[in-house]
Amino acid sequence: MSNELLINVTQKGNRIALLKDKRLIECHFESSGHQFNVGDIYLGTVKKLVPGLNAAFIDLGYEKDAFLHYLDLGPQFKSLTKYSKFVQTNSKATSKLNKFNLEKDIPKDGKISQVLTKNQQILVQVVKEPISSKGPRLSCEISLAGRYIVLVPFSDVISVSKKITEKDERLRLTRLVTSIKPENFGVIIRTVAEGKDVAELDRDLRTLVKKWEDGFKALKTAKPRDLVIGELSRASSILRDMLNESFDTISIDSKESYDEIRNFIKTIAPDKEKIVKLHQGKVKLFEAAGIEKQLKSLFGKSVSLPGGGYLIIEHTEALHVIDVNSGNKSNAESDQENTALAVNLEAAKEIGRQLRLRDMGGIIVVDFIDMKKADNRRIVYEKMREEMKDDRAKFVILPLSKFGLMQITRQRVRPEMNISTLETCPTCNGTGKITASILVSDQLENNLEYIINKQNEKHIRIALHPYLHAYFTQGLMSRRVKWFFKYQRWIRMEKDTSLGITEFKFKNEQGEEIEIV
Repeated sequence: MSNELLINVTQKGNRIALLKDKRLIECHFESSGHQFNVGDIYLGTVKKLVPGLNAAFIDLGYEKDAFLHYLDLGPQFKSLTKYSKFVQTNSKATSKLNKFNLEKDIPKDGKISQVLTKNQQILVQVVKEPISSKGPRLSCEISLAGRYIVLVPFSDVISVSKKITEKDERLRLTRLVTSIKPENFGVIIRTVAEGKDVAELDRDLRTLVKKWEDGFKALKTAKPRDLVIGELSRASSILRDMLNESFDTISIDSKESYDEIRNFIKTIAPDKEKIVKLHQGKVKLFEAAGIEKQLKSLFGKSVSLPGGGYLIIEHTEALHVIDVNSGNKSNAESDQENTALAVNLEAAKEIGRQLRLRDMGGIIVVDFIDMKKADNRRIVYEKMREEMKDDRAKFVILPLSKFGLMQITRQRVRPEMNISTLETCPTCNGTGKITASILVSDQLENNLEYIINKQNEKHIRIALHPYLHAYFTQGLMSRRVKWFFKYQRWIRMEKDTSLGITEFKFKNEQGEEIEIV
């Protein structure tokens, strides 16, 4: 099993693709200047208290006020507010908490009006990004996530991931962390820390303490709505949480991002620095890796299965519904029950992938093909659990009902990933009427001649749909060869499946689009 991370840097933001054995399993788009990421820590202002909800609305600068429930304040809320106020008003304040006297925990059954007042400034952390018409969801239980540990200020508790089951290993990790952690900082030991030595844990801890110190400096001069501690970029957070021995390639097509990721890898896993590669090929990174084609085939309403079946995926505000169909699945199996089982197992594998790929959250209802045998329903249930075991989001899967329905809840912390697979005709712009498509070759050649003779461009590349690419390049005396004799220069052409079938773009030596003036 191999994992690859591909990062395509564009003017609008970064496209991030995670591949497992060449199959796309996660896709993220990180827009440039994007704010309110999960993990970001802001200095917010209480705008309104809502006793009926036992919650408050906090102004972070987003168009909708963020939501903070009493239960998300955390037991150490008074210590957090006392420290925040002390840092902003006392020039002698330090980032260390060893001499800081912690306040009593707030009661679990308290009221929001007992601890918050209107216009009060508080330190808050984003736990759920703005989704649909809702603002961010917040917490005051501040935590800083590292690769092996999570640092929790104003606490002395050390907890170990439940997935580390061996008693001796849990004790070993607890002893190691106890010996190196600063006073009044709690630590959560992550699953990937299993088997790691004290040097690796200490390096991770020092990085998080440094992050806390940088946040302390920002807090001293922070104004309401200011970002105090920013979470890592989406690509870096994926690497922090998932980087392991199975990762064999991290490809980036921007020198600036390449240097940033390489330095980050050097910090968290120096032995993995060599797998970071800068893509400099003539063909675009996502095109070369076949990602564009996978995106087009995986994000539609209908998703095909290898054996001939298919999924229909529908989205609503409240839930997602997935219908499994056998399609033209051949009846090679002995009976209808075995056919249904075979299609359902294929569907379970693809559904596990689709949930991560689209980042679908909330309630998901899957309508599998009916199976009469309880053992077969259990097999499909176990297959679904197996496919979702590597999912970083929290989830709960219920066994199939007698009607063949499976209910899944999956943590939703950011908007669902959605890529439109329907293309608007580039010629008619959706009107349904176009000029003769055969004229596209004449149009391209006219533009080429104008760019060469009138605009005097020396080095020209043409990006175009694979069908057009074949038309201009195939054959001994292809159109491109004729251009060579006509203009005494070789015109480079590259396939780009993101373009419509009659679209093309002229580019210069730097890869910038040439505008015809």
